[in-house]
Amino acid sequence: MSLTPAIPHSLPMDRDAGPFDPPRDMTRLREARPVSPMVFPDGHEGWLVTGHEEARRLLADTRFSSRTDLGVLHMPYELPGMPAVTEPSPQVPGLFITMDPPDHTRLRRMLAGAFTVKRMKELEGRVRDIAERQLAEMARLTPPVDLVEEFALPVPVLVICELLGIPYEDRRSFQADSAKFMEKDVVLEEKTAAYTSLTTYLSGLVTRKRAEPGEDILSDLARRAGLTVEELTGIAFLLLIAGHETTANMLGLGAFALLEHPEQAAALRADPALMPQAVEELLRYLSVADIFFRYATEDIELGGVTIGRGSTVVVSLLAANRDGRRFEQPDALDVHRATRGQLSFGHGVHQCLGQQLARIEMRAAFAGLLRRFPTLRLAVPAAEVRLRTDMNVYGVHALPVTWTTTAR
Repeated sequence: MSLTPAIPHSLPMDRDAGPFDPPRDMTRLREARPVSPMVFPDGHEGWLVTGHEEARRLLADTRFSSRTDLGVLHMPYELPGMPAVTEPSPQVPGLFITMDPPDHTRLRRMLAGAFTVKRMKELEGRVRDIAERQLAEMARLTPPVDLVEEFALPVPVLVICELLGIPYEDRRSFQADSAKFMEKDVVLEEKTAAYTSLTTYLSGLVTRKRAEPGEDILSDLARRAGLTVEELTGIAFLLLIAGHETTANMLGLGAFALLEHPEQAAALRADPALMPQAVEELLRYLSVADIFFRYATEDIELGGVTIGRGSTVVVSLLAANRDGRRFEQPDALDVHRATRGQLSFGHGVHQCLGQQLARIEMRAAFAGLLRRFPTLRLAVPAAEVRLRTDMNVYGVHALPVTWTTTAR
């Protein structure tokens, strides 16, 4: 007879089940209690949601607030060198993922036109060209090479720079600031410095676009009445971070997963028409943007328990996407799976605005990589691949790969 797992004290984070799977304690909790009480490191008695249906319901319920200024959002893990959060964080202008309707609705509506399916389809050819050009440059290198440095990172950075009208030559600076900001255990002073550097750069950029607008999304927003420079800067910050961090990590970790599941890569090479559903399956299987926070604005029933007003609720999309009640053989990577209902882009009013662009980038990148490098393989043992367990978006720091070169 199995025992019900003890109430966790902090978020299970040890990737002890393998580089692609949820922590074993997270899986045990989901099987026993899809909505589990959790004691946070600072003593707060909050909740952890790991079930698919429960996560979906929570994300659709605006009583679970995304705002950071209503009450304290407690951290579910220790942050070395960072003081405990004891009061709400002020609202950041333009950062609409930390807003509720109607403020969230107003800003998201302004952006919706830039991310329509039609506009994304028009970008598809350009994204494919960017991926193919980067693959051609990688093919000229002598292996082994780092797939992250040579392909997984440059492709989404090139795309987001073009979309937002950011000079590509500025990438080194904003990538460094972005990486520092996304580190979990960096000291507060370094995180603040990275954020200040990035927002100062973006503030100057949107100010220039107001004076001399171009044909990019930030210029479109700068032309609109009613948006302050501070709001434009917050929107630019969000689009820049979300637009390259998550996709870059999906490309790196997704390539790692395909190399570790060669039968799945072979199926995609044999039938490229599988790629759209394979991308959905990789999104489900990997869930690189795993942890989301909500604040309960009233007592709310979820999954048979009552979550009290003022509670911090942590949602694990990775655990939810591996829920056997929703997906058969959830821990298997299967590119033939009709993966409907995966939650990697969230759900409800905060569902990822750029999800269609991310899909287009992943389809083009994975298809090109598998076609261009049929003998691609890891250049180091899988256990030596450095995982981004220290970052807020999961992935690999580097992916050394090699391939069989032909004589010239």
